[in-house]
Amino acid sequence: QEKLVESGGGLVQPGGSLRLSCAASGRTFSDYSMGWFRQAPGKEREFVTTINWSGGITYYADSVKGRFTISRDNAKNTVYLQMNSLKPEDTAVYYCVARTYAPSRYPNEYNYWGQGTQVTVSS
Repeated sequence: QEKLVESGGGLVQPGGSLRLSCAASGRTFSDYSMGWFRQAPGKEREFVTTINWSGGITYYADSVKGRFTISRDNAKNTVYLQMNSLKPEDTAVYYCVARTYAPSRYPNEYNYWGQGTQVTVSS
């Protein structure tokens, strides 16, 4: 059983940056593909980014490409989401996810979810 705990959310002005972290515990962290989804009020949960076990393969939603960067440190059992040039439309609860197979853009293919962390982009 994998437990995921996100941190690093908060309030930031448009154009600012935040770094989210997700600490994993349980089975060997390096067995998992990791990712981030987000959900804004009144909207469906949407894919943000994902990374494979080694960090060598990453995918991004078009809406965040060039602004967000996913990375992982297998020695620390942690995955990160560096978010730059934030926009008001990035406001959402961000969820860390894990699965034991290749990276996926589909939320129903992830076995494990964190509790979420709120990111608010507003002046």
